[in-house]
Amino acid sequence: MRPEVGTDTEILQAYQDQTTTVEPGFRWIKNPAAIAPVWLEKPERIAALAMLTVIGLLVYSIIQRQVRLYLHTHGQQVPGNKGTTAIPTAAVVLSLFAQVALVQLWIDGQVVAQVYGVQAHHLLLCDALGLDSSWYAVPSVYKNGRCSQTP
Repeated sequence: MRPEVGTDTEILQAYQDQTTTVEPGFRWIKNPAAIAPVWLEKPERIAALAMLTVIGLLVYSIIQRQVRLYLHTHGQQVPGNKGTTAIPTAAVVLSLFAQVALVQLWIDGQVVAQVYGVQAHHLLLCDALGLDSSWYAVPSVYKNGRCSQTP
């Protein structure tokens, strides 16, 4: 909404009425004193922190929106806090990747890689977010003196 369209009160109300933007992410901020313990001191630093917070909440919102839209469109579900869900929060989406690990080593001038913890829902989430999941498909690992395909 542009300033010439409505009063300041109407613009603020329209912003707060949005449920799919970053507004819900600001629930934890009660007043300007909420960031005082960070000891930023200078107004420029406080403004920078506020901008980074907004950008982070926008990214969080986009992740959540894209995943939910993809799951709904494709009739899929992913593990959630209480069983499978088609409407996970971004926090749930990000936490699902906590169990995935990529280990890379150099042995005799050769890169040896192993991916652990990848499950079908990880690849589904990569598709939902438009991310290249090919790094999950590490071609081979060095094991007992020979190369073998990893599951």
